[in-house]
Amino acid sequence: MPRDGVSPLIADSAPDAPGGPVPGNGHGRGSTALIDDALHAELIAFRRDMHMHPELGNQEVRATAAVKARLEKAGLAPRVLASGTGLICDILPSGRPGAWTGGRAMLALRGDMDALPIPDTKSVPYRSTVPGRAHACGHDVHTSVVLGAGLALAGLARGGLLPHPVRLIFQPAEEIMPGGAHSAIESGALEGVARIVALHCDPRLDAGRIGLRTGAITSAADMVTVALSGPGGHTARPHLTTDLVGAAARIALDVPALVQRRADTRWGVNLTWGRLETGHAANVIPQRAELAGTIRCLELAGWRQAPDLVHAAVDEVAAVHRAKSEIRYVRGVPPVVNEAGAVELLGAAMTERFGEEAVADTEQSLGGEDFSWYLEQVPGAMARLGVRTPGRTGRDLDIHQGDFDVDERAIAVGAELLAAAALRDAAGR
Repeated sequence: MPRDGVSPLIADSAPDAPGGPVPGNGHGRGSTALIDDALHAELIAFRRDMHMHPELGNQEVRATAAVKARLEKAGLAPRVLASGTGLICDILPSGRPGAWTGGRAMLALRGDMDALPIPDTKSVPYRSTVPGRAHACGHDVHTSVVLGAGLALAGLARGGLLPHPVRLIFQPAEEIMPGGAHSAIESGALEGVARIVALHCDPRLDAGRIGLRTGAITSAADMVTVALSGPGGHTARPHLTTDLVGAAARIALDVPALVQRRADTRWGVNLTWGRLETGHAANVIPQRAELAGTIRCLELAGWRQAPDLVHAAVDEVAAVHRAKSEIRYVRGVPPVVNEAGAVELLGAAMTERFGEEAVADTEQSLGGEDFSWYLEQVPGAMARLGVRTPGRTGRDLDIHQGDFDVDERAIAVGAELLAAAALRDAAGR
């Protein structure tokens, strides 16, 4: 590998990559890298294979089998979650396969595994082979990062260099509300865990850097569906009908405004519709209409009151138009609220391995993440992992879009960070 830390394989994989170094001059700085060249190449190959075979939430059978096989090859004993996909794997100081049975509580490293139901529009050799499915949120990267950290730590354990146990959590169904974190927790993912950390791809941050924030780093996210009904009829006699097209239009416009006006402005409550369906003919007033959207809140207080605000606003607007309304409000996730100690741990590990310039402040986003459910029970933090090619020009490749891709040097950076954080956590507690 050249001294700039970019192998031909990695440079070729990075969209529009300039071939220059990422901060830190390689996988680690100031000491021997935990993620060596061979492991990095393996992780890239693993990520690309996973990228080519995306699986939706609770369908991650192939990915689960691949992770399980690789961990077993490393002498570990992964356990598939009770839901059938996803895994938990403990790395013990003895270097022997087994599960935590007591003693010092662990640091857990979490990565999610599921893909999105959107087409992959990239022209790369590792493009999705499954129509209408793509790893457009970076979960293939998250899985590869946690796998890489786990393999590095397992190697240390075999050499007697891992002072305390570490848990790996490969979680299914992050993209499905209320999130696969529940199935992981129900399968015992947090038993014996004192702290948990995770990374999430950030396409607006350069590879080789992470973004950190103490406190809320994501927002609460729920889903709402409104079904309207009423007597339809001929458009020549609207006075004898319930005008559901008009009612749906008013709900689409007025309900978000009412919710926002009635909520404390500091809560940052936002209702945005993503779907509105009604009618089939130009001269027929329909009998049914349906809207669906998401509610996002910056603060927990707003998240707790959002259902009542939405129900009241929908009922009021529907009543004006004599439409019957049925509301299906699905609780999604609360905000991810990062604990100061876990943020400090990640920041110190990143600085140790890559230098102070590799750590940046980041803002709270309106995106939702079910990592928050773990933090309802144990302290922890999520960091944003830079995946943009340094020096890239033009439009950023954003998540949840079919052309999303990453600078694969970020995989080694993320794995190095998590492995180093596990070692620092062991030394600091």
